[in-house]
Amino acid sequence: MELRTFTEPQQGATYDDLLAVALASESAGFTGFMRSDHYLVMGDGSGLPGPTHAWITLAGLARDTSTIRLGTLVSPATFYQPGPLAIAVAQVDDMSGGRVDFGFGAGWYEAEHGAYGLDFPELGERFDRYEEYLEQIHGLWTTPEGETYNHDGRFHSFADSPALPKPHQTPTPPIIIGGSGKTRTPALVAKYAADFNVPFMALDDVPAAINRVNDACESIGRDPAEVVKSIALVACVGSTEAEIERRAAAIGREADELRENGVAGTPAEAVARLEAFAAVGVERAYLQILDLADLDHIALIGSEVLVASSAL
Repeated sequence: MELRTFTEPQQGATYDDLLAVALASESAGFTGFMRSDHYLVMGDGSGLPGPTHAWITLAGLARDTSTIRLGTLVSPATFYQPGPLAIAVAQVDDMSGGRVDFGFGAGWYEAEHGAYGLDFPELGERFDRYEEYLEQIHGLWTTPEGETYNHDGRFHSFADSPALPKPHQTPTPPIIIGGSGKTRTPALVAKYAADFNVPFMALDDVPAAINRVNDACESIGRDPAEVVKSIALVACVGSTEAEIERRAAAIGREADELRENGVAGTPAEAVARLEAFAAVGVERAYLQILDLADLDHIALIGSEVLVASSAL
């Protein structure tokens, strides 16, 4: 199983904090560093010094890292217009030499929209916008150079767009689509995604979600194996019980609860947990690192869990 780190900087992080985690992840052998795309702290805490913009952050990381893949889990359609977002992601992909994964979703956290003056339509319209934006962004990226892109949309329309710039990766950066939707989400995964992510899903629910995506792929003649199946889970690993409990307390959680719902415990316990997900078809895990100051945590997972999990 492939391992990537996943951060939540809206809880309070500077660019330098995120760079330190990205470099530690790269050094430890993780294949990717991901960040959420949110503007408001969740739960307790001040969120100081305040939110960072996901794609500005990733542009900086594109130049300040060397090999690790970079991306969002996930950018919400409610934050963006499709044309400027397509330009931004293509540019960051080029700046990184083709190391971007584009996670894209419909948006869900209502409070941050009100806090920063963003529209938050009802769920049906949010998903309609998301679906249209996904089609348009994909269309802009895949329009051959020298041709123009035209699309008469419900929310945005494109007329004779030069559809530039192009991403470094062709035809597009890998697109990550996640969620537990039973119909529309699997259909979009089959059509566009390279990675289907089930964030924080219970182990017993994962096979049904994967089967829905596999069925959707087969219905349009796509090989389901072309879509990586991934999970996102909070990580809390320690060499001793005291270390595990200290790391759990630092993120406001209980060690036993994290063992049940995350990837937690000793390195051996973490590997066993990942093995259970691998057995139901998960090929990639995004390990949520909530204490960004604890770089030793990343190093421990890299040295004690990552190598063993690569054989799963």
